[in-house]
Amino acid sequence: MAGLSSFFRTILVRGPWLGLLLCCTLLLAVPALAQDDDPTPKQQLAQIDSTLKDVERKRVDAEATETLGTLSENASQAKRDAEALEKTLQPQLDQLNEQLTQLGDAPKDTTEPPELAAQRRTLTRQRDALVASIAQAKSSAVRAQQLSADIDKQRNAQRTEELGQKVASPLSPALWTKVAERLPIDIARVAPLAQLGRDALVAGIRTHGWGTLLLGVVAALVMMFPLRLWLRALGRRFAASERAPDGRLRRSGLAMWLLLVGTLLPGYAVVVLMAALGAIDAIAPRLQVVAEGLETATFRAAFIAALSACMLVPQRPSWRLLNLDDTAALKLRKYAWGAAALAWLSTVLLAVDQATRTSDVTTVALDGVIALTYLGLIMAMLVTLARLHRRQTAEAEAKLEAQADGLGAQLPVRRGSWLVLARVAGNIAVVAAIIATLLGYVNFAKFVNQQLIGGSIVVLAATLLFKFVDDFSTWLLNADSKVGQTILLSTGLSVSKLEQAGVLLSAMLRTLVVLIALLALAAPFGNIGTIVERIASLANGIVINKDLTLQPGRIVTGVLVLLVGMGLTQLLQRWLTDTYLPKTELDLGARNSISTIAGYVGIILVGLWALTAMGLNLKNLALLVSALSVGIGFGLQAIIQNFVSGLILLTERPVKIGDWVKLGDQEGDIKRINVRSTEIQVSDKSTLIVPNSELITKTIRNMTMGNNQGRIQIQFAVPASTDVASLRQALLDAYGAHNTVLQQPAPSVYIDSIAGGQITINSFAYVASPRQVYGTRSDLYFSLLQILAERNIPLSTPTDIHITRDPEQ
Repeated sequence: MAGLSSFFRTILVRGPWLGLLLCCTLLLAVPALAQDDDPTPKQQLAQIDSTLKDVERKRVDAEATETLGTLSENASQAKRDAEALEKTLQPQLDQLNEQLTQLGDAPKDTTEPPELAAQRRTLTRQRDALVASIAQAKSSAVRAQQLSADIDKQRNAQRTEELGQKVASPLSPALWTKVAERLPIDIARVAPLAQLGRDALVAGIRTHGWGTLLLGVVAALVMMFPLRLWLRALGRRFAASERAPDGRLRRSGLAMWLLLVGTLLPGYAVVVLMAALGAIDAIAPRLQVVAEGLETATFRAAFIAALSACMLVPQRPSWRLLNLDDTAALKLRKYAWGAAALAWLSTVLLAVDQATRTSDVTTVALDGVIALTYLGLIMAMLVTLARLHRRQTAEAEAKLEAQADGLGAQLPVRRGSWLVLARVAGNIAVVAAIIATLLGYVNFAKFVNQQLIGGSIVVLAATLLFKFVDDFSTWLLNADSKVGQTILLSTGLSVSKLEQAGVLLSAMLRTLVVLIALLALAAPFGNIGTIVERIASLANGIVINKDLTLQPGRIVTGVLVLLVGMGLTQLLQRWLTDTYLPKTELDLGARNSISTIAGYVGIILVGLWALTAMGLNLKNLALLVSALSVGIGFGLQAIIQNFVSGLILLTERPVKIGDWVKLGDQEGDIKRINVRSTEIQVSDKSTLIVPNSELITKTIRNMTMGNNQGRIQIQFAVPASTDVASLRQALLDAYGAHNTVLQQPAPSVYIDSIAGGQITINSFAYVASPRQVYGTRSDLYFSLLQILAERNIPLSTPTDIHITRDPEQ
C-alpha cells in the first residue's frame, strides 16, 4: 500500500498532465493543506542566501556544462526572488514613512502622550527593519547577478574548450586499436550496473509485491498503444466531420492534436513506468541517471516522430502542411524515424556511459560514431531535398513552356525557396562537420550535427505553430464562427473590424511564436534563463524621466481601457440616438448635436482615463500639451480651427441636419456635421464636403432656419387694354386650386406699374417649405399660360427700337 501511494505521489510530481484531474479534485482541500503563515522577509532572505552559498559551493566542483547551466538558473532565480522581495517591501516602507511623517518629530520643549511616543518607536523599529531587509535584498540581487554572470562566463569558456578539444579521429586505426583494448574493461563495468538494476528490481518486488509494478506496466502499455492510437483516430474523424471548423484550421488543428498525442503519451508512458519502479525502490541510485535519460530520450524521440508525422503526412497529401510531393514525403518520413531513433539511442547511450564511468577512449569513440551517424542521416536528407528541388524545377519549367505555347492556364509558378535555403545550410554544416571529424574535433562535429537537426526541428515546430495560431485567430474572430457572431451581436462591431481584430491577434501570437523559436535556437549557446530575464526586464518599463516610465503592462492596460471606453461611448451614443432622444420633442438636428457632443466628451474622458491607466500623470500631460501647443498652433492650425468650428455648429446650431443652405453658388441639404467638416447633398445627389470654418466665417443663406415657409413670386406684363380685374380673380383661383399653396398667408396679386402701354402684374403665394417653391411655381406658370390663352391676352414684351441707315442714301 505504501508503494502504491508513493507511485501516485510520483505521478503527480513528474507527470503533471496525468495528475491534472486529481489536482483539480483536491482544489477544495488546498486551504486546509496550506501553511498557516507565509515566510517572513528574514526567512526569505535566509533562503536566498542559502541558495547562493549552495551555488557557489557546487560551482567549484562542476565539470559539465549542463551542471553549470543549472547553477546559473538557480542564481538567476535567486536574483528574481530578491528583486520580488524588494518590490514587496518597498510599499510597506513608503506607508511607514508616511505614517511617521504624519506623526512628526518628537517635541523638545513639551512632553507628548505616552501612547504617541510608543507608536512612534514601534513605527521607527518597523521602518528600520524594512530598510535593512530592502538593503539586504538589493545586495543579494547584485550578488546573484554577478554570480550568474561569472557562471555563464565559466560555462562559455568550458564549452569553447570542449568544442576545441582535439582527439583521435574516428577514422584513425589507432583509436579503434585503443578501443579494442579498453572495450572488455568497459563491458565489465556495464555488467555490474545491470546486476545492480536486477538486484534492486528483485528487492523491490520482494518488499512491495507485483501490484504497483504491474499497474505501471499496464498503464504504460495502454498509453503507448491503444490510447494513443484511439486518440489519433478520434482527431482524424473529428477533423473530417462537419463539426470541425471550416477553413484551414481543420488541417493545422489536426496537426497540433497529432503532435500533442504523439509526444505526451509515449513520454508519459515511460514516466509512469519509471514512477512505478521508483515507487517500489527498484531503481538503484546509480541508475537514476539512466532512468532520467530514458525519460528524456523518449520525449525527444516521440516529439521528432510526431512532428514529422503531422507535417509530412505521407498517406494523406491533402492534409500535408509542407510543399512536398509524395515521394519526398515518404523518404523524409523514414529519415525522421531514423533521426528519432538516433536521438533516443544517443541519449540513452550517453546516460549509460555517464553511469558506468567508461574510459575516455570509449567515450571518444562513442561520440565519433554518433557524429558520423548524424552526418550520414543529414547527407541522406540533403540528397532527397536535392532531388525534390530538381523535380520542382523541371515541373516549373514545363509549366512555363506550356504557358508560352498557350496550352496551359496563366497561373503563377510556385517554387520551393525554402528547399534551396535548407540545402545550402545543410551542405555548409555537413562540410564543416566532416572536416572537423577528420581533424579529430569530434565534439565540434557532434555539436554542429545536433544543432543542425535540432534547429530543423525547432523551425518545423515553429512553422506548425505559426500556421495554427494564424488559422485559429482568423477562425475565432470571423463572422461565420460562433464566437464571432456572439461578438457582433453583443458589441455591434462591423464584420471588417472583427476581421481586423483577428488579423491583429494572429500577428501578436505569431510574434510570440517567433520569440519562443529564437529562445529555443539560442538555448544551446547560453543560459536561456538569462535571455528570458533580459526580455522580461522590459516589463519594468522604459524610463522617460523620473516621473514617467512606460511599462508594457500598463500600455496594454491603457489600450484595453481605451477599447472598453470607446465601446461604452458607442453604446451610449446608440442609446441616445435610438432610445432616449426619439422620445423627446427635439428635432433631428438637436438630437444629432446632443449625440455628437456626447461622443466627443466620451472620447476625451476615455482618452484621459487610458492615459491615467498607462501611468501618465495628468500634470505631466498638461506640461506636454503646453510644450506642444506652439507646434500645434502652427502645424495643425486649420484642423483645430475646423474642430472648434464644428463644436460651435453643434452648440449654437446656426445650421443643423436637414437645413437647406446656400453657400456661394452651391446649395443643398445638410446631411451630416462631423468634427472637421460638414456634408451637404446638392441637387444632383452628389455630396459637397465643406470645412466647418467655412460655415462659421463666411456668409451662408439658411433657407429653412426660423420660418420654414417658401414664397413664390410670379411677375409678368400684359397690354393696357387687358381686363385686369378678371385676370386678378383668375390668378387667385389658380393659386387657391393648387394643393401646395397655403391659404394663410393668402395669395395676393398686385399691379406693380403701368408704363409704356403695358401693365406689370406682380403676384405672391406661399408654400409649406422652400423645397416646394420650384415645383409649385412651375405648375402655376402652366396655369397662368392656360388662363392667358383662354382670354386671348398676349404677354407684353419691351419694344426694341433699332435705327438703321438706308444703304442707298
